[in-house]
Amino acid sequence: MAGILDSVDQRTRLVGQNRLEILMFRLAGRQKFAINVFKVQEVVRLPKMTLMPHRHGSVCGVVNLRGQTLPVIDLSRAIGLRPLVPDENSTIIVTEYNRSVQAFLVGGVDRILNLNWEEVLPPPSTAGRQHYLTAITKVDEELVEVIDVEKVLAEIVPYNSSISPERLADPVLERARGREVLCVDDSNVALAQLRETLGQLGITVHSASDGLKGLNKLKSWADAGEVLTDKLLMVFTDAEMPEMDGYRLTTEIREDPRLRDLYVVLHTSLSGSFNLAMVKKVGCDNFLSKFQPEKLVDVVRERLLQDEPT
Repeated sequence: MAGILDSVDQRTRLVGQNRLEILMFRLAGRQKFAINVFKVQEVVRLPKMTLMPHRHGSVCGVVNLRGQTLPVIDLSRAIGLRPLVPDENSTIIVTEYNRSVQAFLVGGVDRILNLNWEEVLPPPSTAGRQHYLTAITKVDEELVEVIDVEKVLAEIVPYNSSISPERLADPVLERARGREVLCVDDSNVALAQLRETLGQLGITVHSASDGLKGLNKLKSWADAGEVLTDKLLMVFTDAEMPEMDGYRLTTEIREDPRLRDLYVVLHTSLSGSFNLAMVKKVGCDNFLSKFQPEKLVDVVRERLLQDEPT
């Protein structure tokens, strides 16, 4: 089981090449699902699990793994499928999202696969578990569904997007009122958090669900004669998205003379230490982990100070 992640350290080579690696697995049936390998720490057998009183319906219990207590989430039940029955042969995928570590109970791990983001498409707009997907792709003629883990986690522990009244009274932030930003993310949960937090500052939020759509929106504004650095205070982009990831989007922005001076913030649930290095590699101006409203305000304030007329 441990051997399945032997290639994870090689993933940094994919950055800026519009590529990703996914870990494929099954839940309660034959359908294959996946998450990005970036967010996976390890795959192990389920250790002895302790039940918790008053736990969320999708949380099976907690386990102690290398001195760390982790919640075990039944990923099948969390996305509306038949619950899994944990036993001594069960498998868990240990992941890190937004500075929190948790284990997902799965039906069995398949393999790691290297893909081009252009092969990964947005999910169809239908009911059912499609609401828990950020993307779909085909592997060996089989459909693979990429799960929106941020949505799963937000339903178990709701995020907070509020800003304290003291922060809102900051005279520097008053200058944000009426400004515009572009937010690019394939997660509706992440986009909602950005809208709710930035809306409290009086900022108008434009959005796009992947890097290609975001780039096309920027180019259409430029084609219409708008000066993008006047129109937009900044651009927030997720790292991993179907069709074009945030790293590639940033590269495209820097290569277009009409866009290159835009202030770009990498806004992601991936590892902070990794992304701080990638900010420099692809030319982002700042990095922010998701679901931190106060730090989001800090980034906006920092940009407003830089944007002061000279």
